[in-house]
Amino acid sequence: MDQAAAQPRKCPGLDCSNDASTLQCPKCKDMGVESFFCSQDCFKRSWAEHKTLHKSTNPLRNFVAPKVVSKVDPETGKFNPYPTYPFTGPLRPVYPLSPKREVPKHIPHPAWSVDGNPRYSFAKRNHIEILDEKAQNAMRKSCKLAREVLDIVGAAVKPGVTTDKLDEICHNACIERNSYPSPLNYNSFPKSICTSVNEVICHGIPDQRPLEDGDIVNLDVSLWFEGYHSDLNETYYVGEKARTNPDLVRLVETTRQCLDLAIAHAKPGVAFKEFGDVIEKHAKSQGLGVVKTYCGHGINTLFHGAPNVPHYAKNKAVGRLRPGMTFTIEPMVTLGSYKDKTWPDDWTSVTVDGQQTAQFEHTLLVTETGIEVLTARKADSPGGPIKLDSAEQNGHAEKPTSTE
Repeated sequence: MDQAAAQPRKCPGLDCSNDASTLQCPKCKDMGVESFFCSQDCFKRSWAEHKTLHKSTNPLRNFVAPKVVSKVDPETGKFNPYPTYPFTGPLRPVYPLSPKREVPKHIPHPAWSVDGNPRYSFAKRNHIEILDEKAQNAMRKSCKLAREVLDIVGAAVKPGVTTDKLDEICHNACIERNSYPSPLNYNSFPKSICTSVNEVICHGIPDQRPLEDGDIVNLDVSLWFEGYHSDLNETYYVGEKARTNPDLVRLVETTRQCLDLAIAHAKPGVAFKEFGDVIEKHAKSQGLGVVKTYCGHGINTLFHGAPNVPHYAKNKAVGRLRPGMTFTIEPMVTLGSYKDKTWPDDWTSVTVDGQQTAQFEHTLLVTETGIEVLTARKADSPGGPIKLDSAEQNGHAEKPTSTE
């Protein structure tokens, strides 16, 4: 950390309400970006979120391709861009990525569509916006469209389909709804959806790898419609092999339950930090871990804003729920270690032990009496829970059965 700051300012650290000190992020200093933290510990704790700023401000990111060491398959043209990287699990990226998908000019584009920079002010992260009735209705429209898009993509999940094909389906579905896919070029993310397979916790980049029978895949959809963002994700079983794997069913269904329990706990006056207690308690009861690096977030005219909503117990999140707030809860739960590692693409986050992980997310609106799930599933939404009996939930698995 560099010791140089002109004047006191708010610390941009995760869940931090302190004033910044003279401790500056050295990477930001090299880039000419002001970023001062209150302490070394706060900087380390916030690193996973803070480093996304470096992606958007690095001028070489869009011009320097990763070094390719592996040989290109002469028949398919495919290759692994990081053949010497010590992957934590069996999953490998399959390149080349398809060209960037274009959004028609008649659809409004967010600031990052050109250079990848969201141009968000860190100062805004300590202010939780209260939406009026007009803004709430705008969020309802955006979230309704996002649910439609996720259901369309989810229905296409099956063995043999590539995650790049799922990205194409998502992109086209957004365009058909006059919406911009929020992830596209956000901090230089290259695709319109995040597809996180097996050991990938989040931010998986769609590529040429076909899904396999026995995989699980998280589809994270976000879109921007008439100035408002929506955000939701679900984890899907790929093929019958996955749906009859007791460990995967325990993982996926417990994660789904973690989100449901957190939402059931939500109402005006509840502290944001309480959700982590609810989520981790249930995950641990099933022998599962909870990822600490990533969290839920405020969302409306900003894709990501205040508040931060951690999913682990005894966190120090700031703020309480008030009517008119919109935010996400999106627990990430693991079969093994909760710790993460990032691939050289600077996006794909994986478990350090290579074991599978699942995630579910909804965008929520706080009402006068409770919570409105703006991205709620519909009666005909694909996917959905698999019934777990009590023996399986306690780790003595029998063959699961579908509720559909």
